[in-house]
Amino acid sequence: MNKSLRPIRSFVHRQKKLSKSQQLAFSALSNQSTLSTPIDFKILFERKAYTILEIGFGMGDSLLQQALLYPENNYLGIEVHRPGIALLLTQIEKFKLNNIKVIYADATEILALSFPKHSLDLVQIFFPDPWPKTRHHKRRLVQPKFIELLHEKLKLNGKLHLATDWQDYAQHMLKIMENAPQWRNTAEKNQFTPRPSTRPMTKFEKRGQQLGHSIWDLVFFTL
Repeated sequence: MNKSLRPIRSFVHRQKKLSKSQQLAFSALSNQSTLSTPIDFKILFERKAYTILEIGFGMGDSLLQQALLYPENNYLGIEVHRPGIALLLTQIEKFKLNNIKVIYADATEILALSFPKHSLDLVQIFFPDPWPKTRHHKRRLVQPKFIELLHEKLKLNGKLHLATDWQDYAQHMLKIMENAPQWRNTAEKNQFTPRPSTRPMTKFEKRGQQLGHSIWDLVFFTL
């Protein structure tokens, strides 16, 4: 493929070789090969319920805590970091959870190709890679086209919850969301949202706070 035509990735594969236990857990990702296109969540979870997608769940802290606290909800996680996937899969097995499903894929691609329109109730993107260098800003996940894609996959009045500890990225996300007419801020216009109690505290967030970072949350719903 011509280099100029390659899609811009919002991630790079930084993981080291998996340990034997991690590889065993990762190999158990059986639902990956059986996903229908489009994905039927009622079949995937064997029930109909409020469905939450977390994009880039890292080591899985947030998804695991939420699934344990709110068993009535369906949780779906997309990630490319294999050690994080392996860890979450071991936790799913440990707690015998049926309300979390994991997908190893590029979120942009699988959302576009496999997710039905207006099928999600909530999308969460917590602490995405801020790509701080100016020349790398184009790699940031939250961009106008990606927001359009999420809008297409969320139900009417569905929500998008963003969080970051990088101020420049927070302002970037706020600007993009406020400039998208099909979204409305749950806080006042051009304002961030007080930290929702439903967002679990993760190790990443605690580390950011120890470094003196502030945390910014944004919650918008679809019109």
